[in-house]
Amino acid sequence: MMSVDKGKGAFLGDGQPSAPAAVSTDVDNRRPNKPILSRYKSQKRRDWNTFGQFLSNQRPPVSLSRFSSSHVLDFLRYLDQFGKTKVHLQGCAYFGHPEPPGSCTCPLRQAWGSLDALIGRLRAAYEENGGLPEANPFAGSSIRLYLREVKDSQAKARGIPYSKNKKRKKRKSPPKGDASMISSVPHQKHAADSNPPSSP
Repeated sequence: MMSVDKGKGAFLGDGQPSAPAAVSTDVDNRRPNKPILSRYKSQKRRDWNTFGQFLSNQRPPVSLSRFSSSHVLDFLRYLDQFGKTKVHLQGCAYFGHPEPPGSCTCPLRQAWGSLDALIGRLRAAYEENGGLPEANPFAGSSIRLYLREVKDSQAKARGIPYSKNKKRKKRKSPPKGDASMISSVPHQKHAADSNPPSSP
């Protein structure tokens, strides 16, 4: 009979250590051949199930085939109670400070980035479960407007601007070492122009 001591390897009944490779092979053979989901797909499935549970808890319950953008907005507001991001109110002394020196009684909210990523996963899950792209409640204008308002309000409250200009500048700037190659291209072109091909 075999007993396994985690971190110390596997041992046979007589106390002699067995080969770790043989143990891992036996364990692998007993595993069912189930497809391994990526982290994104696993999270997307959990989000979809959580949203379905939220709809079923409504009074009256709402099915996944009959919900609208208003239910999505209610779901996003419902998630705020589980948020971990401090969003300072306008009357707070730390309003607009990205790193306040002390604590306050301002509420915790879901961060804009988390909500934006959540909506992206649910939008994809809706279509993967048979929903039409043109009728996707997660892609409605009211959802985009809500996310934009959350983004702007949190940027002001926390003093953190959400700007894409820096990212765009980094993408446009050539990496080091390419400047000489880029600058040499016109010279090569002029050299080619100075030596036109001879006529046959």
